Amino acid sequence: MHFIAVGTPQKKGEYAADLTYVNGAVDSLIPYLSEGDLVVGKSTVPVGTAADLAARIAAGAPSASLAWNPEFLREGFAVKDTVSPDRLVYGVPSGEAGERAKALLDEVYAKALSEDTPLVVTDYATAELVKVSANAFLATKISFINAMAEIAEVAGADVTQLADAIGYDARIGRRFLNAGVGFGGGCLPKDIRAFSARAEELGRGESVAFLKEVDAINLRRRQRVVDLVKEALGGEVYQKKVAVLGLAFKPDSDDIRDSPALDVAVQLHGLGAEVVATDPEAIENSKRIHPQLLFTENIETALRHADAVVIVTEWKQFRELDPVATAALVKNPLVIDGRNCLDAVAWREAGWTYRGMGRP
Repeated sequence: MHFIAVGTPQKKGEYAADLTYVNGAVDSLIPYLSEGDLVVGKSTVPVGTAADLAARIAAGAPSASLAWNPEFLREGFAVKDTVSPDRLVYGVPSGEAGERAKALLDEVYAKALSEDTPLVVTDYATAELVKVSANAFLATKISFINAMAEIAEVAGADVTQLADAIGYDARIGRRFLNAGVGFGGGCLPKDIRAFSARAEELGRGESVAFLKEVDAINLRRRQRVVDLVKEALGGEVYQKKVAVLGLAFKPDSDDIRDSPALDVAVQLHGLGAEVVATDPEAIENSKRIHPQLLFTENIETALRHADAVVIVTEWKQFRELDPVATAALVKNPLVIDGRNCLDAVAWREAGWTYRGMGRP
């Protein structure tokens, strides 16, 4: 069995997925395939890719076959999710080849299957769509609550209480209903764009046209954090020290791909602010891409004499900051909570001007 788990990044200047690495992996593997070998695709690909690859394998190694087995790994918990997945999906060919592919995959996932992990055995196209559909749904749910945050801000409502209230509905659920600076990383942004591009190619672009607005809402939230900093500082950030807490796109990761946190830091720097950024894991990665920013591994150094504090990645170290002790470090007790992860009452009682996302 040969697992293909290479990246499918967004093409430069386009929404579509770049399949260079997937195609290259399969082409380089074909000369080494033996009778009965199974190639297993794990990469997130546009629907129709597996059928094309199966034909390529059939032409170059007729005795081998292909299965598509999408992964559903959360960054920061990938090993756990591999060992104990919440579901398994096999996309297999019809007939005897499909039965054999299922049997081999069952051996690989014997432990998970023995623990009654749900299993869906289906065709290539459905297996491909499962992954992109799941990511599109999660992205939509996040952007929905961020759209509600935009309304809450002008209406004087509290989006966190709104999310709690609708989250009690079992049909909706509370997970992924946290308003804030939006999603990033190497999956959701590029996957919803690639899904839109593939739907256009299939002549059904209107079916997922809403994903463009999902993407637009998400990107607007980054700008909203920058605007909140400007508003709170009287409309001008030039030569003001801004402590940016967070660089990774999510906690428990050093990943800065399409990171809202890093984007906010860069935008503020571009407006003339003296940005000092810190993150427990992502500083080195950030330095390589944006060496113009000032970085520190010490939270207190970032906070000292700051005119504004911006929390854009909800690391535990930032969520648990003592508002009283922190106020003693800064020049101006102003905090912009880009992840709605702080206790607004406690921070205000400690003398802070607190601004959240969609919160009064």
